[in-house]
Amino acid sequence: MPLRHRGRAIALASAAAIVASTPLLGSSAFSSPGGPSWAGVPANPKATGVVVPDTLSPDLTQVPVAQGAMKLENGTATVPYYGYDGDKPTLVPLPTAPTDEAHKTEPDKNTYLVFKKGLPGADPTYDYGSHFLFQGHESGTPGYLTRVNLDADAAHRVTLLATTDVNGANLPDYDGSTWDPFAKRLLLTAEAGTNGGVWQSDLALPAHVQDISGVTGRAGYEGVQNDDHGNVYLVEDSGGKTGTTAPNAKQPNSFLFRLVPSNPNDLTQGGRLQALQVVDNGQPIVFHNGQVDADILSQGMADLHTYGRTMATTWVTVHDTSTDGFTPFDANGLAKAAGATPFKRPENGVFAPDGKFRTFVFTETGDTNANTEAGAAYGGFGALMRLDQSPTSDTGTISMLYRGDLAHTGLDNITFVGSRSLVAVEDAGDTLHTQRNAFDSGYLFDLGGDYAHGQAPVRFLAQGRDPSATIDSACGSACGNDGDNEITGIHASDGDASLHGVLGARAPHLFEGGWRLFYTRQHGDNVTFEILAQ
Repeated sequence: MPLRHRGRAIALASAAAIVASTPLLGSSAFSSPGGPSWAGVPANPKATGVVVPDTLSPDLTQVPVAQGAMKLENGTATVPYYGYDGDKPTLVPLPTAPTDEAHKTEPDKNTYLVFKKGLPGADPTYDYGSHFLFQGHESGTPGYLTRVNLDADAAHRVTLLATTDVNGANLPDYDGSTWDPFAKRLLLTAEAGTNGGVWQSDLALPAHVQDISGVTGRAGYEGVQNDDHGNVYLVEDSGGKTGTTAPNAKQPNSFLFRLVPSNPNDLTQGGRLQALQVVDNGQPIVFHNGQVDADILSQGMADLHTYGRTMATTWVTVHDTSTDGFTPFDANGLAKAAGATPFKRPENGVFAPDGKFRTFVFTETGDTNANTEAGAAYGGFGALMRLDQSPTSDTGTISMLYRGDLAHTGLDNITFVGSRSLVAVEDAGDTLHTQRNAFDSGYLFDLGGDYAHGQAPVRFLAQGRDPSATIDSACGSACGNDGDNEITGIHASDGDASLHGVLGARAPHLFEGGWRLFYTRQHGDNVTFEILAQ
């Protein structure tokens, strides 16, 4: 039957099992004034050579919405699948030919959007449905952008939107994404140091992708988020040098940035890029060239990671297109020169959803090593940091919401699931999995929680290891792909693409009123899930 004549009901009825199991809308469920209350589960220990299923809170369940082996409806020989390049003949490593496994592209941060009047730029003769997930891919050549159609059948579930930009250059690998309702563009970040930056894309097919790093600069950007004024917050993840006396720890080398655009509706018109400076005892905490160990174990790092301590912050301008032009620049280097404050690998950040955009919470991953000499006291196991300010001000305060430890570390993606409830998930890595004998987990935190005096986050998701990841883990570097699974792309949204839907404008009511929760289990089978109420 021709595509344009297939109704949504027929499409869903003919879907493959992975698609047929996916409900069109989130289920109704309980809620509390500050957000959901979920029962905790224990971590999954790291077993050798054994497939380990995920464990969720008994209040929750999960269903797949896409997986790596799904063929793209418009794939190419180079990019044929949702989660695999077309470079090798098999999608599973074979004992007799471990190097024949295709390279996995690792779909990353999810962005959920709903278009009830049709997808912008789509063929008006075809009913595409209304509910979509967008994501970049963290690995592979070239980088690419995909759209998961949550209303479509298996054959049309995942669409390749772009592999090149408007100038014909190959796209980089992307980590972060968000919808900018002011510019009406997806914002995509590349965590590639001085080759990284920010790209924007429309939703057409093919998508028109533009490199706007002449405005945002080059840096290892990962997290990206708007406020209600159209400012763009960029969270950089650039690992620093390892120490000499602290060889299992890394020098803080990443910065929190804010782009104040000249015109929020068109980021190509430029603006001021700022970096956050934290003042401790009257002195800014800054990066020092050639002082790796001293920075790792500095008093500033200790104070930043002390419960109950609040320090003043200032946004310092590192680049202004009105005076410096639009040539891409080294944002990390300029932040250091301006005296901004480096952090322990911050990765993602979100605004508290009270409509005020005065509280920005961001994760620090830390050193991802059980033997870090920095320890918890210096941020070696990461943290949740809280920045409080007016969105129109250059000054504010910073404090620590939660300090990581060996059991709760590698915090990466983050999303609010209630007015005070937020979720953060781990990317601890295979080394730390082995050291602590535990895979990654997802945790429920309380914005007002008293974690200094015994309150603990609730583990709602204990990651396991799927069949492909188990094979890759046993195979090691010979297979060319990562081993243990990783939790990424956690994202709660009702899909509102208007200015009223910018994340932080309204408190989520998860599983009600169209609010949905998604994440991707990277590595292995590269499955993207929707989490539902049980």
